[in-house]
This record gives sequence, C-alpha cells and structure tokens, in this order.
Amino acid sequence: MSISPKFLSGSQIRQTFLDFYAQRGHKMLPSASLVPEDPTVLLTIAGMLQFKPIFLGQRTAESPRATTSQKCIRTNDIENVGRTARHHTFFEMLGNFSFGDYFKKQAIAWAWELSTEVFGLPASNLVVSVFREDDEAFAIWRDEIGIPGDRIQRMGEDDNFWQSGPTGPCGPCSEIYYDFYPERGDNIDLEDDSRFIEFYNLVFMQYNKDAEGNLTPLQNQNIDTGLGLERMAQILQKVPNNYETDLIFPIIQSAAEIAGIDYHNSDEKVKVSLKVIGDHIRAVVHMIADEIRASNVGRGYILRRLIRRVVRHGRLIGIQGEFTVRVAESAIALSEAAYPNVRQREAQIKAELAREEAQFLKTLERGEKLLEEIVDHTKQQANQQISGQDAFTLYDTYGFPLELTQEIAEEQGISVDLDGFERAMKEQQTRAKDARQTIDLTVQGSLDKLAETIQGTEFVGYAELSSLAEVEVILVDGKSVEEAAAGTEVQVVLNQTPFYAESGGQIGDKGYLKSGDNGDGLLVRVDDVKKESDFFVHFGFVERGTLRVGDSITAKIDNSGRRRIQANHTATHLLQSALRKIVDDSISQAGSLVSSERLRFDFNSPRAVTAEELQKIEDLVNSWIAEAHAAVVAEMPIALAREKGATAMFGEKYGDVVRVIDFPGVSMELCGGTHVSNTAEIGLFKIVSEAGVAAGTRRIEAVSGQAVLDYLNVRDKVVRDLGDRFKAKPEELPNRITNLQNELKDTQKHLAAVKSELAIAKSDQLLSAAEAIGEFKIIVAQLGDVDTEALKTAAERLQQKLGNAAVVLASIPEPDKVSLVAAFSPEVNKKGLQAGKFIGGIAQICGGKGGGRPNLAQAGGRDASKLQEALETARNLLVEGLG
Repeated sequence: MSISPKFLSGSQIRQTFLDFYAQRGHKMLPSASLVPEDPTVLLTIAGMLQFKPIFLGQRTAESPRATTSQKCIRTNDIENVGRTARHHTFFEMLGNFSFGDYFKKQAIAWAWELSTEVFGLPASNLVVSVFREDDEAFAIWRDEIGIPGDRIQRMGEDDNFWQSGPTGPCGPCSEIYYDFYPERGDNIDLEDDSRFIEFYNLVFMQYNKDAEGNLTPLQNQNIDTGLGLERMAQILQKVPNNYETDLIFPIIQSAAEIAGIDYHNSDEKVKVSLKVIGDHIRAVVHMIADEIRASNVGRGYILRRLIRRVVRHGRLIGIQGEFTVRVAESAIALSEAAYPNVRQREAQIKAELAREEAQFLKTLERGEKLLEEIVDHTKQQANQQISGQDAFTLYDTYGFPLELTQEIAEEQGISVDLDGFERAMKEQQTRAKDARQTIDLTVQGSLDKLAETIQGTEFVGYAELSSLAEVEVILVDGKSVEEAAAGTEVQVVLNQTPFYAESGGQIGDKGYLKSGDNGDGLLVRVDDVKKESDFFVHFGFVERGTLRVGDSITAKIDNSGRRRIQANHTATHLLQSALRKIVDDSISQAGSLVSSERLRFDFNSPRAVTAEELQKIEDLVNSWIAEAHAAVVAEMPIALAREKGATAMFGEKYGDVVRVIDFPGVSMELCGGTHVSNTAEIGLFKIVSEAGVAAGTRRIEAVSGQAVLDYLNVRDKVVRDLGDRFKAKPEELPNRITNLQNELKDTQKHLAAVKSELAIAKSDQLLSAAEAIGEFKIIVAQLGDVDTEALKTAAERLQQKLGNAAVVLASIPEPDKVSLVAAFSPEVNKKGLQAGKFIGGIAQICGGKGGGRPNLAQAGGRDASKLQEALETARNLLVEGLG
C-alpha cells in the first residue's frame, strides 16, 4: 500500500514535531528572542544559536536533549523573497538537539521515522545529501536506513558543512530533500529547486572554528537539526510554494483585499508584491514583539528597511494610504497561539508600524518624484548609472534604503554607483552609534579555544568589593600568553571576581589587581570589564611587576565609582516607575546607560514629555529617595517574578531563575546590576534633558548623588557669569536675553531688506545687457555675495520686466557656498526648458544639486571655482534651446 503525505496545518506540523521529540526524552523549550546573545550575528538566524555556549562547553545544558520551534530572520538573500517558492526573511526552524548524548546514528533514524511514518512522506520521494568526506553518515543512510546509494548525494563545504557565524560551533551535515517529481528518474540535481526542496538539515556538531578559521574538536559530539516549518507545510498541504500555505496566505489575502484584487487572478508581478508583503509583515511583527525599534543602525535598520519595502510594494499593487496595521492584525492572529508575546505587544507593534509607515509616506512621494527625475537624467547618460551622491541623497533626505533605490533602478535597466554611495555615507557618518559594545572577536575567539579547559568566572561583587582570585587566562592582542610584563595592555580572566561586567546598560567596574602588601608588588589597572558567555574579561594595563597565569592576586574595585554607579542604577529604576505613573503606564524601556557620572534612559513614547510632567517625575523620584525605601533582593523562578509584576530589562536574556530588585511599593525589576541598599543612599536626583532620539523613542538624561552637586555648581557658575556680563540679577536674566534676541531679529530683518534692495539695484543694471535670442531675451550673470532669497527676488523681477525671457543668476554668499536661481517665462517652458531640471544640471558642475518649479527654481553648490564654467554652460544651453 502506497503512503501519501498527510495534510496537516502549520500549527499541527509544529506541535507534531515537538511532541515526537518530547516523547523521546527531549525537553521542550521556548523560542529564543530574535535579538541574540551572540555578538557575531545581528539577528537570530538558526535554532542552535541559543545553545551555542553549551556546544562550546561554556555552559552546562539543563537537559541532554532539547527540542524547539525557533523564529529566525535572515536578510542575506532578500532580493529572492517573493520571486522563488521558498525564500523568506522570517521563518520557523523546528529543531531537535543533543548535547553530548546521541549522535549521527540516532539523529538519522529519528529524522527518517518522523518524515516517513509520522508525516507520511513516501520513501520514493526522498533524497539525502551528506558531506563529501562523511563516509559514516553515507553508510548509515545506505546500510541501516536502506536508501539506495544513487539517492545519496555527496556535496562540498558550501552545501553540507554548517556554521552559525564567522566563529563558533560547526560540523558536517546531512540534508533530506523532497522530490516532487520522482517519475523523472534518477538524474538527480539537488540544485533544481523546481523538483527538489530541502526540508530537514541534520548538523553533526563536532568542531569549533576560531577567528583564524582553524577547526578544533569539541569536547562533546552534538546534534543540531533544523526542519523548515514553511517548507514542510508546502509539502503536506500540496501547494505550489511556501507563500500559499496557511502560515502566510491569510496575510497575503488581507493585503489583496485592501488592494481590491484577487491573488490567484493576478499577474506574476502583483503576486511577487503580495508575497513580499506577506513575508515582511510576519518578520516585522515578530521583530517589534521582541522589542526591536526602527532606526538607521543595526537590526533597527533592518526593521525600517522591511517596513518600507512593505509600504512600497503596497503602492505597487494600488494601495493608497496607510495599511500595514490592518495586515499586521492577520499576522498577529496567525502567530499568537505559538508566540503569545505578539498579542501581548500588539499595541506597540501597531504603534511602531503606524509611525514608520506615516513617516515614510510623507517622504515617499517627494522621493519618488526625485528618483524619477534622477532615472530620466541617468538614462540620458552614457554610463547608465545613478551616482552614489544621488543614491545617498535619496537615503539620507528621503529615507530610501539603498536596496530600494537599486530595486527601482533595476526595474528601469540601470545600476547604482555603490562605491560612490559608500563614500558619501562616510563623509556624512554622524549618526549615533549603538551604545552597546561587544567584546573584541579576537578575544572571543581565544576564549572559545580555552572554554574546554577553564571554568566560568564566579561573580562575588554583590557582597564583596575585593576578593582573592586566581589568574586563569591572560590575553595580549587577543592571543593567549603565560605572562605579561609592566607596560602591557592585557585582558585577564579570573576564577572569581568582585568586578561587575558591563551588562543591562551598567558599565563595568574599574579598579586594580594586585599582589603583595608592599608598594613594589604586582599592580594591574583595570579600566573595563566585559562578559563573554560565563567569562568576565578584565581589560587593563600592567603598571608594575609581571602578571602570570596561576598567580594568586587580590581583585579590588574602585569603591567610590561603584557607589556612584549604584546610585545611578537605582535612580534609573525609580525613573522608569515614575514615568509609568505620571506619563503612561504602557511606557517600556528601549535602552539605558548607567555610569558613575550620569544615567541615560531611553523609552518608547509617541510624544514628548512636557516640562510640567518632567518636574512631577523629578519630584516623585526625590520623594521616594527621601522616604528611604529599603531594597529587597531575591532570586525566584521567572514565572513567579512576572506574576508579582516585576518589569524586565530591555534586551536582557533570562534563565529559569532570576534576580529581582524590589523597592516595595515603588519599583520591582528583574536586574543583575548593582544597587543601593536603601533609596536614601542616592541623595538627590536631577533631570538634565529630555529629547527624541528616534521615531517613537525618547531619552532622559539625569544625574544623582554627588553628580547633582557637580551639575548645579556648573549651572551656578554660568548664571553668575551671565549676571556679571549683563549687570543683572539671576531672576532678571531671561527678560534681558529675550530683549537682546528681539533686537537681533529686528536687525537681521533690516539687514535682509537692505540686501534685497541692493540685489534689486544691481539686477536693474543688467536689464540693458540682456541678450536677444530670436524672440527671447536671456540674462546669465553673477551678483557677488548676495544671499539666496535676495537672488531669487532679483531673478523673478528681471524675468517679469523682460517678459518673454530666461534669467539665470548666481552668487557666492559664503566662501564654500554657491547659490543659483533660474526664472523662466511660460514661453521658455514651451521650448522644453524647465527651470527645475535646468538649474539642477548646472548646479552639478559646482558640486551641488537643486530643483523646483518649471518657472522658478534654485540650487546650491560647494565649488565656487567652477561657477564661471557653470554660467558659461548655462548661457550656451539657453542659446541652444531658444535659438
């Protein structure tokens, strides 16, 4: 009797897989966040990523076997999304894992049993691949499973040797493919994705790859597998592609209904756009649910790019106005059973989408018009390439991701100067960097090598400010050494430490490592501490003596710095609580920085906090400080902590047992940082500033304790200095400054009027020099250092006086600035000359750009030395165009 695949919904496939492995001793674990702990990758790209420290021997597994359904995002082949049957940015990877327990034989046997007996895939439809050098896996498939040798393909490193990133665990793999057309015979080409689909990947995790590319055997042989949920759904639901499965198609239908079209009756181009929308909406819903915010850097840029691609493809299929929130509702409904956080974060998801979409729509129309002009201009050029500067202007001013410009250009048969774009980006690279710094990968690589021979660092710094410790590892320039002499920068790993490692926004402690009681023993200055997996890495400088592996030393932190950090960290908790009470109880943290000098708190809010609210927040925090609330610190199961109402720190990963910092009635948070034992120790709290740092994200900067006095002393000095200059009391200063500002504005207005009159006077002298070109008159001239507004007034006046005319005026208002204005009469426009396009082309000669209406336009440039050439070109083009 022939076996045929069972029809199962996406949810049934997921649960069937998890149940199958749970029944075989695997602990069922939840999906990890899309924000990974691993600093070598930006987003979670595979199911094994949360287990990487276990594979490396840096962390002990809670169970020798595990199974998960892991949400993943990959954007390396985003251009294929919607164009092929199975490329996605967001997908779910079903996995079973063994941590030094079973290996190849058992993993292969279970994968085959699940595929054929549980999912009902006919053996005749299955083909497997193995790494070309893996004779063991080949023999298991052929001799024990019974697959004919001609249906087992040996493949190279690119296909069958798996690694999670530049460094880390890796190994050969074996993949199972479904053959949609076995009747085509044994001419097997697994690259033919119209016939074959790879749905299950078994990775035999045997090695660790370091930063130099060297492979060393892992302490344990591990199993890491991945079965693509969407791919199995395509097979079992017998649809032509992953997009038409019940995991994605309802989202596509939602978008199609909004556009008023039918997916099945649409042409291929419209189907591609609908598939892009379906895929990307799934991705952004889960990214926002995992507290990723749109920005211009890192994973925030990926989120913004995906949202903007959704909006643009919506416009391509005829959707006008905002629609992403409605489509997102379908994605949330589809995912909430497996991933409840998407419904819990529904308000934030929809707010972020609405904000980003509205912001993009405002600039999209202007950007599209500019891009249309750029494309038209480019098509007239010999090289058929959009300049890097134009692409950067679209990116920087109009919010067009480079990839979107490339995509639109490709549709028009032209390319983009990527090198020029990168140069323009570097010239204007002033955007904020991600405050979170990860450990140097060369250091990480060295620790990966040593992970099997040393234990993690024990942190004793909650209770002790100094401790005895043993030196386990010394790194110099990322390389492991046995000793380091005075004058050497080092990274040191100890068996235990009182030094807090940078985490949760709190900076690492500073201090010393020393030996000997006299003044001539070893002394290592510690400037920073970072944590990599279970190791605390002390970054420092050997000031005296020689540091050796195995040394017993005293590790002592800077007490004063620690006290100030503790005060600022606890003040951050109080600030968040006050924000929720006074502004909005839905406010959530979006990032923080806690140092000895100040604190910074980023939070999600659709509006600015008013001055009155800021004062109330500051007063409330200070009242809590004065009330002397004692801290209650406890460890408890995470479920209990959440039940008690504890707030989680943004971006932090938590185990089953968590540390809770509770100031009863005031604030309760999950936090591994250091804190005061009583709010009274903070002393004072003062808000320094509140501002927006991104769409929907605000930032408060504040000081506490001694830093408040430092801050007030600076302010007092400024006020006294201003009082001396203006001969006024502090309370009189605001009025005095306002009066001076008003006087300055009046003077500037008067000066502008005088400049305009001067420009008009100069321009009137040009009337007699107007050149006749047939029935037209033209004036092309430079007016010294006249500003742009006056130049514009003069050009309009001249054109009106001359009537049927074209006027181009220029000036150099500042040493590195060129201003250009064109004023054309309607008759000039009828000859095919448009002021906007005309002046934009002339400005390029001076290294600038610009545009405007057909009758009046202005532009700017940076190279005044080319102005004469630009004006000569303008005259020649006018003579040619009007002659």
